[in-house]
Amino acid sequence: MKEVLKLEHIQKYYGAGGNLTKAIDDISFSVYEGEFVGIMGASGSGKTTMLNCISTIDTVSAGHIYLDGKDVTEIREKEIARFRRENLGFVFQDYNLLDVLTVSENIALALTINHTPAGEIDRRVHEIAASLNISEILNKYPYEVSGGQRQRCACARAVINTPRLILMDEPTGALDSCSARMLLNTMQEMNGRLNATILLVTHDVFSASYAERILFLKDGSIFTEILKGDSSRKEFFAKILDVLTISGGGCKDVY
Repeated sequence: MKEVLKLEHIQKYYGAGGNLTKAIDDISFSVYEGEFVGIMGASGSGKTTMLNCISTIDTVSAGHIYLDGKDVTEIREKEIARFRRENLGFVFQDYNLLDVLTVSENIALALTINHTPAGEIDRRVHEIAASLNISEILNKYPYEVSGGQRQRCACARAVINTPRLILMDEPTGALDSCSARMLLNTMQEMNGRLNATILLVTHDVFSASYAERILFLKDGSIFTEILKGDSSRKEFFAKILDVLTISGGGCKDVY
């Protein structure tokens, strides 16, 4: 498999002098094309800090992060916005949709910024909307639709530009159980049908059980990892719970 993401001995410190706090302590791992990888850990374990470093929202104190062999830690400030736009898709808990734009316009935003021809934008928006079952709300504004529909809009926006890596930070946190299940099924379909490479950060065991591999963080380091393999999702859910029990990590949901 082709290596999409590689973290090489990354560290992250906050503060200065005698008030240094180590958020990430020598983390290394790789994510391969088409993988659906979950990152779990209790609050303060370093998972969101790590995601922010991967996405170039934050910088590492030491180590290197590579995306398709390009060293993300060496990208110049003026090139970061373009790098994100062309290589990364984002889905966050609070959607990050613009209320002044319609659902269609929100989905098309990255294509519009990249000066994609209007006809091509329209075709791709309708195609991805149909696959996520949100065609009927394209002309509505985000505040006019449900939370589940807003999150599916965010997913459509994340994948429409065929990014090399999709980063998801607690994407089901603001959803009810029905909408969360629908979104997770959508994520799994995106991974399987579109071969999307997904990195999911969550403390929710139910969400994590949709991934194929889970990395567990504790005190800024990788505690262990487990693979789903041939296990059913219900069996994988139980394995995740077992690891969290050993590591002392918390969980939000039950199967």
